[in-house]
Amino acid sequence: MSPVRVLLVDDQALFREALATLLATHDAIEVVGEAGNGDEAIRQAAELTPDVVLMDLRMPVLDGVAATRRLRTDHPGIGIVALTTFDDDEDVFAALRAGALGYLLKDVSSAQLIEAVLAAARGESVLQPSVAAKVVAQFVRLPSTSAPEPQPLVVPLSDRELEVLRLLATGHSNREIAATLHLAEGTVKNHVTNVLSKLNARDRTQAALRARSLGLL
Repeated sequence: MSPVRVLLVDDQALFREALATLLATHDAIEVVGEAGNGDEAIRQAAELTPDVVLMDLRMPVLDGVAATRRLRTDHPGIGIVALTTFDDDEDVFAALRAGALGYLLKDVSSAQLIEAVLAAARGESVLQPSVAAKVVAQFVRLPSTSAPEPQPLVVPLSDRELEVLRLLATGHSNREIAATLHLAEGTVKNHVTNVLSKLNARDRTQAALRARSLGLL
């Protein structure tokens, strides 16, 4: 299988270099180019045809939101993940509305970043827990519609799984859930896997949204 081709977009050269070095440690990822602003990113994407773009948001010349919007129009097959220092509502929702598949902060762990790149290449959404909580909160504030009644779960969630679900829906990481519920982190990971499976959700955000539609939150 060919490695995932990644384009790095950030106005700080030192950060791009560090990011490239980190991603180069994974055999399934190949950094094919770098750009210092959104305008360069658009040109590089056309030339290099990356699978995934890691996009900073606040950059000179052309910001990451505008670049994301343009890339999604010109190259809809590219998975764009915002990688930034800021998680205020304005930045989060602007990036997601522009078409970003994911939103991560620069303090993310190396393992989480690599998994996010691979997930984006598969077309999956990847959100920082704090960002996922904002998305769910925004969804909860939306007025209900006349959408069809969701089907009940084939296998109901256990009491413990419901506890885990409520915490992950508010943006808690597995480690934070483990500390709150006095469980081993591995046990929490198993519960999260079961929750996603029972809700037929591909990620934590989708699980929270489906749970809300079922009245579980």
